[in-house]
Amino acid sequence: MSAVEGPLHGYHHETYVCPLPGKAAEGEPGRWKCREPRPGLLWFDRRCFASEEELLRALNGRITGIPELIRVDSTGLQRFIEGKTLGALYASGGEIPWSLAAQVVSLFGQLARVRPDSLTAERTCTSADRPADGDSAGFLERLILFTEKRVYRHNMPEFEVLFRGLGLDAVSFAPLREQASKLTDRPFCLLHADLHRENFVVDGEERLWTIDWELAMFGDPLYDLATHLYLMRYPADQESRLTEWWCEAVESVTPGSSAGWEADLPRLLAYKRAQSVFTDVIRTALSLTEERKVDPGLLAEAGDRLQRVLSAATEPLGIKEPTAKSVTAALGAWYGKRKGRAPSGSGAGAGAEVGSPRGA
Repeated sequence: MSAVEGPLHGYHHETYVCPLPGKAAEGEPGRWKCREPRPGLLWFDRRCFASEEELLRALNGRITGIPELIRVDSTGLQRFIEGKTLGALYASGGEIPWSLAAQVVSLFGQLARVRPDSLTAERTCTSADRPADGDSAGFLERLILFTEKRVYRHNMPEFEVLFRGLGLDAVSFAPLREQASKLTDRPFCLLHADLHRENFVVDGEERLWTIDWELAMFGDPLYDLATHLYLMRYPADQESRLTEWWCEAVESVTPGSSAGWEADLPRLLAYKRAQSVFTDVIRTALSLTEERKVDPGLLAEAGDRLQRVLSAATEPLGIKEPTAKSVTAALGAWYGKRKGRAPSGSGAGAGAEVGSPRGA
């Protein structure tokens, strides 16, 4: 039986886990993982650092609870954290133990200490694409621009029928930019930018480890909190308490890090809801093409899921409230065009448009 476990499938990588017997004699027991990027991926988020491995090496001693790194010949390996993900222990929408929530807040405090001029890891974004330190409005504007160019426009040739059927067009980004312009300036720090339940691992001693740093970047610290809250789906009382703790933690490190959070957190959460629309529309549509058979029931299930995502973003995108039927029809029209025919009973081709943008 092979000692190698894998591939373990994530969205960005395939991971293989194996023990290194020789390393146990050197005082480095346990299992290690190597990862290979999955080919042909669609990128929905900006990348800032050239190498996750290089970033983690630069953070050694500055951020606790990140995987140890070694090199075997020319291959970089990360220690495999033995434990369970936070999502496996506590499902989305549920409360997590306060002892673990305190460790999450501690991580935010450590991130706030890593300022843009204090890290040597190579960055891939050009200096012209980096807003000035503290320019929170400029930071969010660049994220909006990435979503518009690399997610919406880049995928327009394949998904134009679906985008238009759902009432999404280039003008949908105007309300996001209007809200971005109102953001308060906050000093920038390192952001993980993807702190959800599957990127936290709880070991046997109840220690919290943070994995998957591919999306890390420098920017507005409140954006990291907004992304975390959006992805975690905490119950309202825990979200409120954790936000209070976050304010105390980041202010104790860099005063001004939570400035204007009461007004700006809803704006950043609105952007996250809008961003998810474009991501989920594309992923949901492509998931249909992977099915051996797409019948009306499967199409309706996909339409129901997308309807909920669209409904949550009607205000930030300025679109009408869609119905599950109209979303399903738009999906059916796109699928029918791609496959050369519409699934029977999908409603494609008749009343497929969800609603014109901005409630016109």
